[in-house]
Amino acid sequence: MYDYNKELKSVAQKLRKEMTPEEKHLWYDLLKRLPITVRRQFQIRDFIVDFYIASAKTVIEIDGRQHRSRSGLEADAERDRVLTELGITVLRFSNKSINNEFTKVAGLILDHLGLSFADLK
Repeated sequence: MYDYNKELKSVAQKLRKEMTPEEKHLWYDLLKRLPITVRRQFQIRDFIVDFYIASAKTVIEIDGRQHRSRSGLEADAERDRVLTELGITVLRFSNKSINNEFTKVAGLILDHLGLSFADLK
């Protein structure tokens, strides 16, 4: 396990209850159906990642409009740097790709995990 900022615990719990439509789509239509454990709004250090798969050391982030701003891009770059230093792979997808290319996104995630659509529960 990784150290985490205990002050973010309540924020993570709130985010789990208030997932975005794109997070719900990815969670209910793919990630929850995987034969491996996926954690939602998981804390790593000073970050809350959208989804974390410990067995694959993989974070999945869904980026909305705020991630395209200069400050959003800088924050994402720093987050990715720290997570990469911890040996974690970060997969990023835009809200637009979740909404318009879901099968492609799902296939990329499954390929990364060494799974196929046939493995879904």
